[in-house]
Amino acid sequence: MKPAISLLALLAVSPALADGTREVDAHVHGVGKLNIAIDGTTVAKEFHAPGADIVGFEYKAQNDEDLAAIEAALQTLSDPLNLFGWPEAAECTVTSASAELETEEEHDDHGDDDHDDHDHDKEDDHGDHDEDHDDHDHDEEDNHDHAEHADHDDHDHAEEASHTEFHAEYRFDCANPDALTELSFTYFDVFDNALEVEVQIITASGASAFEVERDAPTLDLSSAF
Repeated sequence: MKPAISLLALLAVSPALADGTREVDAHVHGVGKLNIAIDGTTVAKEFHAPGADIVGFEYKAQNDEDLAAIEAALQTLSDPLNLFGWPEAAECTVTSASAELETEEEHDDHGDDDHDDHDHDKEDDHGDHDEDHDDHDHDEEDNHDHAEHADHDDHDHAEEASHTEFHAEYRFDCANPDALTELSFTYFDVFDNALEVEVQIITASGASAFEVERDAPTLDLSSAF
């Protein structure tokens, strides 16, 4: 059996494609990213799209309606032939497909808390040398400042956490790879908020980069071979 193609391995050995991938790493609403590797009859795809493009929101699911929207989107993204269509002549069949929702985790929470505790400890130590009524005043100020700072941090962390992305991986077996001359993006018909897909592709001929927009949803791949 022919070994499975490794899309990440191909990206690693192709500087041109890797550089292009890093350039579009920024999370931009309306813009998805599709990496494709073609090796003989085997085709691998890796797709990323902002949560706002797929379900219309990027916050953590708040209710049953949100959860249902995410579940429906994952099911849709797990059916790649209804999103990215190869020519029928290529005789492509899906050998594997998976989709998941990824959430950007909060960073440096502990570092911020340690810094706040250290600052308040310094203020409290200074207050120990003052009179009792000054200690009381400092405690009230510290509590007030800490409450305001905590509220501000909570708001900031909520903003940082509301950053979700759908990630899907597909693998195909195409009996007639010479017919892989174009790729149609019915993806735009399925997801109304999607405006553009940045495409990176590796074939035996090298690496190529394309942009596919909603008003021109068919990608000519003849130059990639």
